[in-house]
Amino acid sequence: MLSYRFFDILVEHSQMCKPIRNIIFDLGNVIINIDPNLTLQKFREAGVVNFSDMYTIMRQTDVFDRLDTGKITIPEFRKAIRDFSNIDLTDELIDDAWCAMLLDFPEENVELLRKLAAEGYKLFLLSNTNELHINFYKKYMYQRFGRDLLEELFNRTYYSHEIGLRKPNSDVYEYVLKSENLDPSETLFIDDLEHNVIGARQTGIKAYHYKIS
Repeated sequence: MLSYRFFDILVEHSQMCKPIRNIIFDLGNVIINIDPNLTLQKFREAGVVNFSDMYTIMRQTDVFDRLDTGKITIPEFRKAIRDFSNIDLTDELIDDAWCAMLLDFPEENVELLRKLAAEGYKLFLLSNTNELHINFYKKYMYQRFGRDLLEELFNRTYYSHEIGLRKPNSDVYEYVLKSENLDPSETLFIDDLEHNVIGARQTGIKAYHYKIS
């Protein structure tokens, strides 16, 4: 869990230069648990036996990037899935399979964020995501906590499909820094993907590659 290692990470980066005052978190596999293999499994069960190959082809045609930056609608995304699979999948099946990767929000991470906020850190969320996933997760939040806990725990959430920018491009980090008037040397970014960490460092942000154990 992130919470068991996080304060060592924070101390390590605070000792490098200026103290950390702001922390930007990735969402998937940092704050919440995800397992993309569950989405592959769901599509296979629906008859899309080559979904891993289809996913690679669709990435090359920027379908997922355009979904994550809000440049295509959910109906357009569903149509792309049907076109590539050549199977007349229902909207519900596509949505369920696409969201199958989203798992739980560990209580340890909830408590970590509350402790960090209580100690005066400004907390932000920066996620490459899409409307389907966020709608699913908001429903999960209300079912489990009775409210959107992410909006409560973070000073602000930045979702790629809402701001039209996506990691690891430097403009997305610069957008957050400018929007919040943050000093990059006092800002720590945590992500489970190394290329996103490299992108953040190029803007002067201190960044940590969180490797899932």
